[in-house]
Amino acid sequence: MSDIIDYEYGISAVDSGYLRPRLDAIHLIVEMGRAAVIDCGVNSSVQHILQALQAKGLRAADVDYLILTHIHLDHAGGAGLLMSQLPNAQLTVHPRGTRHIIDPAKLIEGTIAVYGEKHTRELYGDIRPVDAARIIETPHESTITLNGRELTFFDTPGHARHHVSVRDAKSGHVFAGDTFGLSYRELDCHGRQFVLPTSSPVQFDPLAAHRSVDLIAGLKPAAVYVTHYGQVRGVARLAADMHRLIDAYAGLARSAGGADASRHARLKAGLTDIILCEAARHGWTLAPQAVIDLFAGDIELNAQGLAIWIDSQSAGRT
Repeated sequence: MSDIIDYEYGISAVDSGYLRPRLDAIHLIVEMGRAAVIDCGVNSSVQHILQALQAKGLRAADVDYLILTHIHLDHAGGAGLLMSQLPNAQLTVHPRGTRHIIDPAKLIEGTIAVYGEKHTRELYGDIRPVDAARIIETPHESTITLNGRELTFFDTPGHARHHVSVRDAKSGHVFAGDTFGLSYRELDCHGRQFVLPTSSPVQFDPLAAHRSVDLIAGLKPAAVYVTHYGQVRGVARLAADMHRLIDAYAGLARSAGGADASRHARLKAGLTDIILCEAARHGWTLAPQAVIDLFAGDIELNAQGLAIWIDSQSAGRT
């Protein structure tokens, strides 16, 4: 049975099973017998979603929407397979992501560029397309309703240009994907959560990230749901931390120098220092090496993303 965290207002986090426990959350909203799935993990996550629905007394036919915050494969890799199991569902996606859901070839190609072909196939398997007739594009301030419950979409780039965040009118809460950072439950201290930005390849944009964090905080949600992992509260405090750390990431990238053979190592070392400073600032109870181990994959990907961003700045691109 899937690891499920039940929150209020019919909202739950379901562990996708991707890589390690409580790394990658799929969120469910259930409203009077109808459901929406927010992000879907990878192909192997589909069984966890179906099990979670069954645990809640729901059938696959009771799902009205698969909502994608963005199309990175840890969020959307299983979309085609899942949609084949959900006979009544429509898929929502940012307009920039639609063509990649219909034809995922370039999405797979970009992922292979980051992970290599062998590792990509091991992680994600065969990515299935989704029929265009089942897709709803969700530009800024568009809405859908789940059994009368309104969900509003906001364009929130910074992590990716094809990223949306979703405000649930019933709870006032926001589903933020990766825009509001990473927040692993192992680091919770005395009921307080902590966040770190994610700058993974290839569209990190600090200025856009600042604007998106302000947009989310400006909605004044009592809670935000992040894919990595689950519900966070104290949104104003976390937004201030996100702003501070986005600036720290950008400053690190600017100071890392040119694209020589050792720049990646410098970026990884700088990100490690930032994370260990956060551990000391907030009194995380994990030992320093355990903190580094927890963030090892993020440090690698964030370093790659920072290098791509600073090179784009040097080339005069945005």
